[in-house]
Amino acid sequence: MSDLEGGCACGSVRYKITQPPIAVGVCHCRQCQYSSGGGPNYVALAPRTAFELTKGYPKGFKSAGGSGSDVERVFCPECGTPLYSDPASMPFLAVKVGSLDDPSALSPAMHIWTAEAPPWHQMTPGLPAFPQGPPG
Repeated sequence: MSDLEGGCACGSVRYKITQPPIAVGVCHCRQCQYSSGGGPNYVALAPRTAFELTKGYPKGFKSAGGSGSDVERVFCPECGTPLYSDPASMPFLAVKVGSLDDPSALSPAMHIWTAEAPPWHQMTPGLPAFPQGPPG
Protein backbone atom coordinates (compact mmCIF):
# COMPACT_ATOMS: atom_id res chain seq x y z
CA MET A 1 0.00 0.00 0.00
CA SER A 2 1.22 3.46 -0.79
CA ASP A 3 0.63 6.21 1.74
CA LEU A 4 -2.88 7.61 2.01
CA GLU A 5 -2.90 11.40 2.04
CA GLY A 6 -5.59 13.90 2.83
CA GLY A 7 -6.49 17.19 4.39
CA CYS A 8 -9.06 19.92 4.61
CA ALA A 9 -11.00 21.74 1.88
CA CYS A 10 -8.88 24.91 2.06
CA GLY A 11 -5.50 23.14 2.18
CA SER A 12 -4.41 24.58 5.55
CA VAL A 13 -4.12 21.12 7.18
CA ARG A 14 -2.59 18.04 5.53
CA TYR A 15 -1.81 14.53 6.78
CA LYS A 16 -0.60 11.14 5.62
CA ILE A 17 -1.22 7.57 6.76
CA THR A 18 1.73 5.23 6.23
CA GLN A 19 0.14 1.85 7.05
CA PRO A 20 -3.10 0.21 5.93
CA PRO A 21 -6.15 1.10 8.03
CA ILE A 22 -7.13 -1.39 10.73
CA ALA A 23 -10.74 -1.21 9.52
CA VAL A 24 -13.11 1.04 7.58
CA GLY A 25 -16.66 1.61 8.73
CA VAL A 26 -19.69 3.83 8.94
CA CYS A 27 -20.47 5.35 12.35
CA HIS A 28 -24.04 6.40 13.08
CA CYS A 29 -23.47 7.69 16.65
CA ARG A 30 -25.06 10.99 17.64
CA GLN A 31 -21.69 12.74 17.95
CA CYS A 32 -20.79 11.73 14.39
CA GLN A 33 -24.11 13.11 13.23
CA TYR A 34 -23.18 16.47 14.78
CA SER A 35 -19.74 16.30 13.16
CA SER A 36 -21.10 15.47 9.70
CA GLY A 37 -24.05 17.81 9.81
CA GLY A 38 -26.66 15.04 9.83
CA GLY A 39 -25.48 11.85 8.21
CA PRO A 40 -23.18 9.13 9.47
CA ASN A 41 -19.40 9.41 9.34
CA TYR A 42 -17.30 7.17 7.12
CA VAL A 43 -14.08 6.47 9.00
CA ALA A 44 -10.80 4.62 8.46
CA LEU A 45 -9.12 3.46 11.66
CA ALA A 46 -5.48 4.48 11.22
CA PRO A 47 -2.88 3.21 13.68
CA ARG A 48 -1.64 6.18 15.74
CA THR A 49 1.95 5.35 14.82
CA ALA A 50 1.08 5.52 11.10
CA PHE A 51 -0.63 8.93 11.17
CA GLU A 52 1.37 12.11 10.60
CA LEU A 53 0.29 15.73 10.26
CA THR A 54 2.34 17.18 7.39
CA LYS A 55 0.97 20.73 7.28
CA GLY A 56 -0.89 23.06 9.59
CA TYR A 57 -2.38 22.86 13.04
CA PRO A 58 -5.90 21.50 13.42
CA LYS A 59 -8.23 22.34 16.27
CA GLY A 60 -10.13 19.84 18.41
CA PHE A 61 -13.25 19.56 20.53
CA LYS A 62 -13.43 16.95 23.32
CA SER A 63 -16.61 15.24 24.46
CA ALA A 64 -17.58 11.88 25.91
CA GLY A 65 -17.86 9.06 23.40
CA GLY A 66 -20.24 6.12 23.58
CA SER A 67 -17.83 4.27 25.87
CA GLY A 68 -17.81 7.19 28.31
CA SER A 69 -14.15 7.97 27.50
CA ASP A 70 -13.19 11.29 25.94
CA VAL A 71 -13.05 11.58 22.15
CA GLU A 72 -11.47 14.61 20.53
CA ARG A 73 -13.02 15.52 17.19
CA VAL A 74 -10.40 17.30 15.11
CA PHE A 75 -11.09 19.77 12.30
CA CYS A 76 -9.47 22.57 10.29
CA PRO A 77 -9.67 25.87 12.21
CA GLU A 78 -9.90 27.82 8.94
CA CYS A 79 -12.56 26.00 6.88
CA GLY A 80 -14.09 23.64 9.47
CA THR A 81 -13.50 20.40 7.53
CA PRO A 82 -13.79 17.40 9.92
CA LEU A 83 -10.49 15.48 9.69
CA TYR A 84 -10.40 12.74 12.33
CA SER A 85 -11.54 11.68 15.78
CA ASP A 86 -9.09 10.79 18.51
CA PRO A 87 -10.55 8.29 21.00
CA ALA A 88 -8.03 8.73 23.83
CA SER A 89 -8.24 5.11 25.02
CA MET A 90 -7.71 3.48 21.61
CA PRO A 91 -4.55 2.71 19.56
CA PHE A 92 -6.00 4.37 16.44
CA LEU A 93 -7.42 7.60 15.04
CA ALA A 94 -10.76 7.51 13.20
CA VAL A 95 -9.86 9.42 10.02
CA LYS A 96 -12.80 10.84 8.07
CA VAL A 97 -12.75 9.08 4.69
CA GLY A 98 -14.12 12.23 3.04
CA SER A 99 -10.94 14.09 4.02
CA LEU A 100 -8.75 11.70 2.00
CA ASP A 101 -7.45 12.94 -1.36
CA ASP A 102 -8.94 9.79 -2.92
CA PRO A 103 -11.90 8.63 -0.80
CA SER A 104 -12.72 5.94 -3.39
CA ALA A 105 -9.57 4.05 -2.29
CA LEU A 106 -11.43 2.65 0.76
CA SER A 107 -14.78 0.94 1.23
CA PRO A 108 -16.64 0.46 4.51
CA ALA A 109 -16.81 -3.05 5.94
CA MET A 110 -19.34 -2.45 8.76
CA HIS A 111 -21.89 -0.10 10.31
CA ILE A 112 -21.51 0.83 13.99
CA TRP A 113 -23.66 2.62 16.57
CA THR A 114 -26.74 1.85 14.49
CA ALA A 115 -28.94 2.15 17.61
CA GLU A 116 -28.43 5.93 17.39
CA ALA A 117 -29.15 6.20 13.66
CA PRO A 118 -32.31 7.99 12.57
CA PRO A 119 -34.55 5.79 10.42
CA TRP A 120 -33.47 7.59 7.24
CA HIS A 121 -29.75 6.64 7.60
CA GLN A 122 -29.15 4.10 4.86
CA MET A 123 -27.31 0.90 5.74
CA THR A 124 -25.41 -1.07 3.12
CA PRO A 125 -27.14 -4.45 2.69
CA GLY A 126 -24.87 -7.36 3.53
CA LEU A 127 -22.46 -5.42 5.76
CA PRO A 128 -22.33 -6.30 9.46
CA ALA A 129 -24.22 -3.78 11.61
CA PHE A 130 -23.72 -3.31 15.32
CA PRO A 131 -26.06 -1.40 17.69
CA GLN A 132 -22.95 0.00 19.40
CA GLY A 133 -19.28 -0.57 18.58
CA PRO A 134 -18.16 -3.91 17.12
CA PRO A 135 -17.55 -6.69 19.64
CA GLY A 136 -14.05 -6.43 20.92
